[in-house]
Amino acid sequence: MVRYVPFTEPLPSCKPPKRPPLTVEEQEKYDKLLEHMKSVKELPISSDPNEKTKRPLSDEEQAWVTKECMLRYLRATKWKLAEAQKRVEGSLIWRREYGVGELSPDYISPENETGKQVILGYDFASRPCLYLFPSRQNTDKSNRQIQHLVFSLERVIDFMPSGQENLALLIDFKSSTSSKNPSVSQGRQVLHILQTHYPERLGKALVINIPWFVWTFLKIIYPFIDPLTREKLVFSEPIDKYVPAEHLDSIFGGKSEFEYHHDKYWSAMCEIAEEKRKRYMERWHNLGGGVGLSEAALRAETEEQMQAELARTETLEKEAEAANTKTAEEAAADIDAAEMVEKTTGVTVEEQLSQVSLQDKNL
Repeated sequence: MVRYVPFTEPLPSCKPPKRPPLTVEEQEKYDKLLEHMKSVKELPISSDPNEKTKRPLSDEEQAWVTKECMLRYLRATKWKLAEAQKRVEGSLIWRREYGVGELSPDYISPENETGKQVILGYDFASRPCLYLFPSRQNTDKSNRQIQHLVFSLERVIDFMPSGQENLALLIDFKSSTSSKNPSVSQGRQVLHILQTHYPERLGKALVINIPWFVWTFLKIIYPFIDPLTREKLVFSEPIDKYVPAEHLDSIFGGKSEFEYHHDKYWSAMCEIAEEKRKRYMERWHNLGGGVGLSEAALRAETEEQMQAELARTETLEKEAEAANTKTAEEAAADIDAAEMVEKTTGVTVEEQLSQVSLQDKNL
């Protein structure tokens, strides 16, 4: 049966993996970042250092700063708190300046009339799949081409189910020509946007039918790709290892007989995304608003699922708090023991710590 519109949910058998709990140190850094972002009441309207105009954070901006969002920036900066704070604020300013929320379906529609970017299905980890078909390029190189990709990223994020914060990128270079591929400058601009303002969003990039000129392009652009991103790139492997056949476009070897008809797909995709985004914002308001809410709860399909996610988050927070308390108690006990050793042997606490440090280095 021919399909013309996106899938709205992953298969029941596909589940997002659970992330490991935060360490004590990671929890402390997250708590500090959360405290900082709660204190941010307004930000500049552009990244121009001479720009003096500031604006309060809108509901949509606050709803963007979720717990998972802040953790993505912390992971991307290798848990450097000051850098994560700077980058979260920088992305909020960029979103204002770039006009991410103002990219309308009508404005972007001409870019996708040939179906060069398609949201279709979910992989085995419940990541929504964004297909790119460079051979279907239908417009001259322009800023709107990059805006089109940003629009698609925002929509595929709307399609993410509860518990999943990554996407799968599927790229087919069959019949592509060098003239239809992005320039090196466009490639670098896209990489900058992805790595700076959508950190930790890419789960897998599955690429097939790579011609020689694309390999040449990749060699040029490769040094600019973050090492963690490189690990997510998969070239010329069977895609059904990563995406269930029922949700995989037949072009990639799947069973989904998808045909792109712009008048059928575009409105349906935008309406599905809008409905999911509307429910997300309704949940955000119902849960009290502000920054630091859980995406898993905000994206829940049902009230029961939302309550379950809230309960799970509360449990994890209590476990982290208990671990913090236990660590503090253990540290106090260690100090008491060290002071007792000092009284009985004359070896000072500082000397004991120095010996432990030396032993650790030898190990």
